[in-house]
Amino acid sequence: MTTPAIQSKKNLAGLAPPPQKPASLLATVRATKGNFFEIIPLAAYEQPYYLWKSMLGSVLMVNDPEGVRRVLLDNVANYPKNEMEIKFFSAMFGEGLLSAPGPKWRAHRKVMAPSFGTRTVESYAPAMVETTVAFAHQWDALPDLAEMDIAAQMKALTLKIICRTMFSSDAEELAAHAGEALEFAQASLEFGLLDILPLIGPRRIKRKEEAIRTHFKGMDAAIYRLIGEREKIRHEAPQDFLTRLVAAKDPDDGVGLNATEVRDEVITIFMAGHETTAVTMTWVWYLLSQHPGEEATLHQELDTVLGGRIPTVEDLPNLPYTRMVIEEAMRVYPPAPGISMREAKEADELCGFKVTPGQQVMVSPWIMHRHRRLWDDPERFDPTRFAEGSSEKRPRFAYLPFGGGPRVCIGATLAMTEAILILAVLAQRFRLRLKDGHDVKLQTRITLRPKNGMMTILERRRPAPARGDATI
Repeated sequence: MTTPAIQSKKNLAGLAPPPQKPASLLATVRATKGNFFEIIPLAAYEQPYYLWKSMLGSVLMVNDPEGVRRVLLDNVANYPKNEMEIKFFSAMFGEGLLSAPGPKWRAHRKVMAPSFGTRTVESYAPAMVETTVAFAHQWDALPDLAEMDIAAQMKALTLKIICRTMFSSDAEELAAHAGEALEFAQASLEFGLLDILPLIGPRRIKRKEEAIRTHFKGMDAAIYRLIGEREKIRHEAPQDFLTRLVAAKDPDDGVGLNATEVRDEVITIFMAGHETTAVTMTWVWYLLSQHPGEEATLHQELDTVLGGRIPTVEDLPNLPYTRMVIEEAMRVYPPAPGISMREAKEADELCGFKVTPGQQVMVSPWIMHRHRRLWDDPERFDPTRFAEGSSEKRPRFAYLPFGGGPRVCIGATLAMTEAILILAVLAQRFRLRLKDGHDVKLQTRITLRPKNGMMTILERRRPAPARGDATI
């Protein structure tokens, strides 16, 4: 469908109308310190592809679902990730699912799949809820209208949840190491002009890689120790993610993962499962604070279905609007706004464009989720876009919060389950209002974050229940 560009009725962060003209080189370099995608011109949101040209080369932005399908699925072997991206992911994650070469990725994906099946994810739900309820009790202890950085709060909560589901009783030790290491890795992903110059860039990038590895040493040591302990007490070990990964075997040849491979996958899932859910929930709270009508609809559903009690995984099918709020938040603010940069190995054709070997190709959820041919009034927050029946009419590759193709995020079900349960617990008890005067700016560092945090005011929806009740 084709619709005219309609400016959002809300002055939402990062949703100003796209610029009419391409940015200068200087503006492009400056944009790397914030959210690069905000300088992409309007033409990219109206055409099936857009060729971004600069003195450093060209990037083909593929913005049509069929073109995206070809890059990510039908001809995926022709579009591997570029070398710089692989080096950075390898420095952080080793050869986990985000950076492993094709054969190793396929083997690991098959071994790990059962750990992310529906029943396994459901078994993690009680830990997710218990951790979130404990977090709600901490909020209860705060004074009325307490001020908080909800971005930091959601990062702390999702870190506790991922540690609890992955490491059970060993969660606190890993959380202490993980927070600092992951924060440093994210900060290291800021690129400037010097990083892409032929002679200076490689040396700067190598220093960043070495620094990242150094900051992960404490976490690595703790993980390897836990792996050794789980192997010794395999039959008595807690049934968390680490135990499942240590015991996992390939269903065809019976081969499992060695300690280094387990470490790499633990780090990968830790990063993806913690950071992406944290930023998703941060944007959910921000959008609800700016849309009281949608917030009221959410509250009505939660009050009707749950009535103040603690949610369980069995409640999820009865909370469709809660899910829709999260899905729409991930459309407006995709947790990973640029899937990755690819480089064509051989000649091909994408959306009518003749691709030559070596051409840089990019697929961006930020653009796809705002494309004028795919979405009506795309800058508007409207959870009903994801009502039953609406999503089925949409092209498969128009919506990419978890990527697409064979390398679609293995933890998508886990992430959605966690986000719904977090929102169901906390939104029953609390509302969040953006602090007056707080300027929300976007920053992309793999994930899409608020650059300077997000200061909010906490409001209670009803008196806190007594501890020990079946209510929150």
